[in-house]
Amino acid sequence: MANSTAPAAVTADEMVDAAFYLEKVSIADDSEDGYQYEEVPADDDWSLTEGDDDWENTVKAISEQTDNTQAAVQRAALAKQPVSHKPEVVDDFLRNFLIKMGMSKTLDCFQTEWYEMTYRGLLNAEQVGFVPDVYTQNQHLENEIKSLKKEQGTYKRAALKAGDVLVKLRKERDFHRMQHKRVVQEKNRLISDIKRLKKHYASYEPALRQLQDKYKTALKHKMLTSLERDRATGQITGLQAALRNIQPEQQMPPLSTAIQRPCREASGAQGGCRQKQESREKMLLTDLVAPYDPAKDPTKQTVNKYPDDSEFPLDTRVNPNLAQIKGQASHVTRSSGYRLTNTLKVHELAVSSLAAHPRKQIIVTTSDDCHWKMWSVPNGDIIMAGEGHSDWLSSCCFHPEGNKLATTSGDTTVKIWDFSKGECVLTFEGHTHAVWGCSWHSCGDFLASCSMDNTSKIWDLNSKRCRYTLRGHADSVNSVVFLPFSNTLLTSSADKTLSLWDARTGLCAQTFYGHLHSCNHATFNLTGDTVVSCDSYGVVKLWDVRKVAAMLTIDTGPHPSNCATFDLSGRLVAIASNDGAVKLLDLGSGQVSSLLGHEDAVQSVIYDCKGEFLLSGSSDGTVQIWS
Repeated sequence: MANSTAPAAVTADEMVDAAFYLEKVSIADDSEDGYQYEEVPADDDWSLTEGDDDWENTVKAISEQTDNTQAAVQRAALAKQPVSHKPEVVDDFLRNFLIKMGMSKTLDCFQTEWYEMTYRGLLNAEQVGFVPDVYTQNQHLENEIKSLKKEQGTYKRAALKAGDVLVKLRKERDFHRMQHKRVVQEKNRLISDIKRLKKHYASYEPALRQLQDKYKTALKHKMLTSLERDRATGQITGLQAALRNIQPEQQMPPLSTAIQRPCREASGAQGGCRQKQESREKMLLTDLVAPYDPAKDPTKQTVNKYPDDSEFPLDTRVNPNLAQIKGQASHVTRSSGYRLTNTLKVHELAVSSLAAHPRKQIIVTTSDDCHWKMWSVPNGDIIMAGEGHSDWLSSCCFHPEGNKLATTSGDTTVKIWDFSKGECVLTFEGHTHAVWGCSWHSCGDFLASCSMDNTSKIWDLNSKRCRYTLRGHADSVNSVVFLPFSNTLLTSSADKTLSLWDARTGLCAQTFYGHLHSCNHATFNLTGDTVVSCDSYGVVKLWDVRKVAAMLTIDTGPHPSNCATFDLSGRLVAIASNDGAVKLLDLGSGQVSSLLGHEDAVQSVIYDCKGEFLLSGSSDGTVQIWS
């Protein structure tokens, strides 16, 4: 009876439990809405709009679509793996089912009958085997169906968003195509206008070149005319002085007697006596006008190896410019009275130095562009320009007569330029490194130069050779200057010292110690009893030449001071600073004020010949005029 009732109970339970069954579910490949995607041709002429909202929405939609695609790929990879079945024996399956349903009485009957049949050997091994866990498999399939439906909804939303973005991009592409065509049309129109303007400008170029040539020629003629006028004025002044000296001599009777006595004693004709008399009168006039030259003295027995060498003048001469000190007005010496008058754009590169004409309102500028230019002050008209050095120019200096110019350069040469000829007439070569500065002797026959090779040289313009080489500094010699109307030479060096030299012997006379850093520049005042120097840390010192001691020390740093100069009164010192300012030191009060205007380091400062203007040259390529 137990054998007949057990299968019936199992069958009834299986029929009651509707959750355990196998069902084949098929998912269509096409989506339910039937959206037909159009093929988008590849086109590179599209771009997104400039709005931030559209751009952010588009990037967000694309990133979501990418994340969904990656998740779908991962799930598809997991779905391809085979379902792991956990086989279970029939009796265990039935026990688990009865325990799950709470059928404890049926479970007891089943176990009693099962163990009896097992003990009797009535159960066949083929009939009692493993059955698949259908419930687990059905549950796994249901979960997979849910995930696939969820993915289907995500893909639908991504497809709708992509469709909207595609429509927007197509509209933007059409808009940008239209804009591109418009820009191309504008570009073609501008190109045609530029070509027409080039043709129009090319027709004016010959006329501009002719005008420039005429302008340069006119400037050169103007300069030559002024030089000839000055030369003629000097000759007239000299002749007038000579005539004033000759007239008293002609009234003296011993002169005519001395000339006529040899004629009476001679046996020749009377015409020969007249010729001798005229020649002797010319000789006397020449002796009265021309100075005595020891090199031309026939009684001098010494033989000079260089007969063209110039003689150094005596140091007993008086500086005629000292009279200008008394004529200085009080407002000129006030540092607070300077105002910017004019700004000249003189060079494209840095202005390295300035030089003032000794008698005219003219300056010369040198630059790193290997050119020097001459300008009128204060209007800023260009007068002349020159080029010839192969490297940057470091300094320049006017000849005492104003008709020549000396320039120094990084190409280790010193060049002499003649304004009347408009060209370089002499080149001195002898330094082994860059030449920093130069200075003319007041007689105009000697030129001193200083170099990075730790030496200074004195050049003779008549013999065209180096007369002396001044050796004594242990580092680069940064500046050199002659004391006006004297044979004394002042040098400043990177070895932190200043030195006074005798140009006639080439020997060092005095050395000034006190700077703690490299000395960039040093110069005399007009009376020659005071020296001002500046170094690379902005320290300015005033020295007493007679005591060889420092009188005053002013710190204008921390920026380097590149140049310093006295005004004509000697009571004001202008300093070129590397911070772009011109600093004025009032020696009476000891106060320091600044003139601001340059955009880069100030390399040089000078006063014009009359002391009316202060000029500063800077690395920004400009010269500023202060008055």
